[in-house]
Amino acid sequence: MKNKNFEDQYFPFPEKDFRETFQWRIFRIMAEFVEGFQFVADFDKSVSFFGSSRFQEGNPHYAKARELADMLVKKDYAVVTGGGPGIMEAANRGAYEADGRSVGINIQLPDEGEKANDYLKESIGFHYFFTRKVMLSFASYGYVFFPGGFGTLDELFEMLTMIQTKKLPQPVTIVAVGKDYWLPLIDWLENTLVEKYETIDKKDLKLIEVVDTPKEALSIIENGQPFKR
Repeated sequence: MKNKNFEDQYFPFPEKDFRETFQWRIFRIMAEFVEGFQFVADFDKSVSFFGSSRFQEGNPHYAKARELADMLVKKDYAVVTGGGPGIMEAANRGAYEADGRSVGINIQLPDEGEKANDYLKESIGFHYFFTRKVMLSFASYGYVFFPGGFGTLDELFEMLTMIQTKKLPQPVTIVAVGKDYWLPLIDWLENTLVEKYETIDKKDLKLIEVVDTPKEALSIIENGQPFKR
């Protein structure tokens, strides 16, 4: 009889493909980073959109994202999203219908997971969430955040942290659309983090601009840092 413990220790995946070993995963991660950075390097003038994947056509934030994307591509910006539904779809749709560059940085999930929307002209898919997240963070010089859930907030605070700590290779502009959603958060940051606990500086609040309309968002992006690599 074979020693099962020996087999479990030294041959834990005898029936599986060798590419499922951790060594192969490292190469796959490296390949995703290389391919991803090559992909985003082609967008010299682009704006990334974030927001809830639950908003559908008829939602006012969906309409605003679609309108803003339309306005941006007419100014020769590429529109970049995570390639999924909701705000991502709205932004890609606005860019697509205006005959502009509509870009998706997608995640590869099983059939029951998030599917790419129908308005992508250029896209790339990632197996790992963290490699996709890095590409989204380095894809643009302008970042627009619409109301969303944990994922949207996670992306926002990561971007703010990277700007605060000067970890980005270029200056970027962050705009949050929807004062009714974002101003309570800004108030909490000011009253709790700045005033009460002093865990951030007041100047850190200037890293984000809060607006209500696509026209205001476009103006801030247009008057932000120069779009050049």
